[in-house]
Amino acid sequence: MAAAGGWVSLCENPNHLQGAQSWRTKQNWEELFSDPSQCWDNRTNKKNQRFSAFKHRSIVEKALWINSRLNSLWAHATLAVMVQGQKQGQSGFLTCGKVLRVEQLWQEFFSDPLQWWDNRFIKKNPNYPDFEHKRTHEGLWVEGWLNPPWVKAKLAAMALDQMQSGGGLRSGVPDSLDTGKNVSKLCQDGQLKEALRMVVCMVQQNIQTPVDTYACLLKECTRRRALAEGKQVHALIVQRGLDSNIFLGNTLINMYAKCARVLDARQVFDSMPEHNVFSWTTIISAYADHRQGKEAINLFQQMQQAGLPPNRFTFAIVLKACTRIQALEQGKQYHLDVIKSGFESDVAIGNTLIDMYAKCGCIEDAHRVFNNMHERNVVSWTAIIAGYAQQGFGKEALDLYEQMTEEGVRPNTVTYAILLKACASIAALEQGKQLHLDIIKSGFESDVIVGSTLIDMHAKCGCIEDARQVFNNMHERSVVSWNAMIAGYAQHGLGKEALDLYEQMKQEGVRPDIVTYVVLLKACGSIAALELGKQLHSDIIRSGFESDLIVGSTLVDMYAKCGCIEESCQVFNNMHERDVVSWNAMIAGYAEHGLGKEAFNLYEQMKQESVQPNKITYLVLLKASASIAALEQGKQVHLDIIKSGFESNVNVGSTLVYMYAKCGCIEDALQVFNNMHERDVVSWNAMIAGYAQQGLGKEALTLWEQMLREGIKPDEVTYVSILSACSHCGLVDKGRHLFDSMCKDHGVIPTIDHYICMVDLLSRAGCLTDAENFIRKMPIHPNAVIWMTLLGAARIHGDVEIGRHAFECVVKLEPEIAAPYVLLSNIYAEAAGGMGEQR
Repeated sequence: MAAAGGWVSLCENPNHLQGAQSWRTKQNWEELFSDPSQCWDNRTNKKNQRFSAFKHRSIVEKALWINSRLNSLWAHATLAVMVQGQKQGQSGFLTCGKVLRVEQLWQEFFSDPLQWWDNRFIKKNPNYPDFEHKRTHEGLWVEGWLNPPWVKAKLAAMALDQMQSGGGLRSGVPDSLDTGKNVSKLCQDGQLKEALRMVVCMVQQNIQTPVDTYACLLKECTRRRALAEGKQVHALIVQRGLDSNIFLGNTLINMYAKCARVLDARQVFDSMPEHNVFSWTTIISAYADHRQGKEAINLFQQMQQAGLPPNRFTFAIVLKACTRIQALEQGKQYHLDVIKSGFESDVAIGNTLIDMYAKCGCIEDAHRVFNNMHERNVVSWTAIIAGYAQQGFGKEALDLYEQMTEEGVRPNTVTYAILLKACASIAALEQGKQLHLDIIKSGFESDVIVGSTLIDMHAKCGCIEDARQVFNNMHERSVVSWNAMIAGYAQHGLGKEALDLYEQMKQEGVRPDIVTYVVLLKACGSIAALELGKQLHSDIIRSGFESDLIVGSTLVDMYAKCGCIEESCQVFNNMHERDVVSWNAMIAGYAEHGLGKEAFNLYEQMKQESVQPNKITYLVLLKASASIAALEQGKQVHLDIIKSGFESNVNVGSTLVYMYAKCGCIEDALQVFNNMHERDVVSWNAMIAGYAQQGLGKEALTLWEQMLREGIKPDEVTYVSILSACSHCGLVDKGRHLFDSMCKDHGVIPTIDHYICMVDLLSRAGCLTDAENFIRKMPIHPNAVIWMTLLGAARIHGDVEIGRHAFECVVKLEPEIAAPYVLLSNIYAEAAGGMGEQR
């Protein structure tokens, strides 16, 4: 081992190297770079890794290895520069041109250091320069091996001067006012990192920086959601002792809140020695914006207890928090506080109150606030229109639109989107088309949101071709636009078209989202497209959406509807998280496949895992009970429904009637029906169908008359049930009268099911010729079921001619089924037997 200051052999075990050796190695590299002519360069001809890369010409023991663990990062960086110089054809280690350029750069630096970034205090990588030119980005290293000797002396002298006077390398830096302007300019230009770097240098060199400068940085961090840089600014504020400044504290709270770090925002708030109204408003807003309405309301109450009067912004925010958690009573109390504070006439407060009352289900209160407003803008009108539309009052929403235009208020894109949704909800196609014209006149047709809502409106109003035309004419289409068109196809049972559009969507580079996959999986389920569903499942896994709760539940439903109950169960069992929708999908899958026992077992497991059933759960279970006539299980579900408080729900009540009727308990069905506080057309249909299935035609007709007296308009299902009741009772004339009155009196267009009922009615009564003539005059093509109904009646009544004709028609439509051959054979056999008896 050489003496201190000499070259150190690096062949020793690196695990036992001492700190002093590393320090000496650094000195040796400095000697090498200062006078490389004193060493041999063995890099190109050495064949053994243990052979040194550089060896001193005079002292053999002195050697250096390039990849040694003792080498400093500075040495590696300098070697990299050296190697680069050799790649560019430069001879030796040092070139005159490079030395001269480095010296020239140092001269430029010392003459005007403002043109250089000082990276010494923030850089983490030694390969990054200590000083970087702002325009050319050329770099300088304080310990660079190309530095002339005078630079080291100059740097040392400046370091001494810095200790004595606080100036140093940045003695020519502008004052704090100029610094603030520069930082503000950089932030405006979007150069956040450069602005932050400048402030860091100011702090490190103990130069006073204005409070506004930190606020400017924080606002830029907030705008760009730059959390890492925001935390760095926070650290600088603490380092400068400015963390007690209320202005900076408020700005920090806002920055953390906008970066979705509510707990960090709260920590800043709690650490502040004092708060003003803006402090409270900002932290309340942070909780409200992140769906933590209860905590937002708690903070608002603490603010009031602290004696600080809320301003209009505070009230608007806390009212929004009440809206999100449906805290109607709290909202009403704050409405009174608004009146006492004199903010009731404020337009923004009024708009927020309208939204709060509407979303809490108090549309009349919302309209009262709207009518009492002295000034109303487009947001006010949009809020009340949205309130009516969301509560299912589409007609009232459209009437308000007419009033809005009459008062000269011009709708915006949000207004049109809400109105189009209202048209879709009530299938108001004509009003929707008029809105489309108004949208074109207003110049909003090219808006992506409006275009997507137009697609949805046309599709839900049954005009799928018009929806596609809107889609094709869109200059710009988002994933929402594609989803709307795909959903339109799926809703119309056009699963193939929906899946074709999905392929086109991928070809055009639009990335599907969760909604896309959910809609497509439903389309696959509706047309039992199993293979396409499996392909979608693979795409979902690749997209990383498999763990999504909604996607998982829809996969369960898709596989069940495609008949793959095992795959459905496998997806269900593999879900990391399951909610009531997931359980409902699996229970429904079992029920639809006739696996009632498995459905009820899963229901018991669901309760054991403390998942609270909802009304959908009960509807599925009641239908399962009805399908397998499981009366005892149905009664148990009925008890659970009563305990859960869903008995008063009209859908649940109707399904209970249906279940009891299907299980043959017509008296229990009637009892449930009579106890219902509210009954819709589905409830009446269930009870009428129950009577019809039990052959109680007169009771069914009596209930029908009562239904009409109570003003309930019958639908297609009602007529199927009542015609079936007439058929079972042989009420031919009544049935004919009802059939004729369908379209004329109630606007119900007969479907194939109604024609089947009429053929059955005539056939059961022995009017086979009338039944055959009825079939011939049908405006729609008869199916095999109609001809099978007539064929069955021909066998009962022994009519060979009509039976033969009906047989030929059935076989022509469905030649593979055996039932018509059996029936015709029986007709011939019975006819032959009758002839034998006559003989």
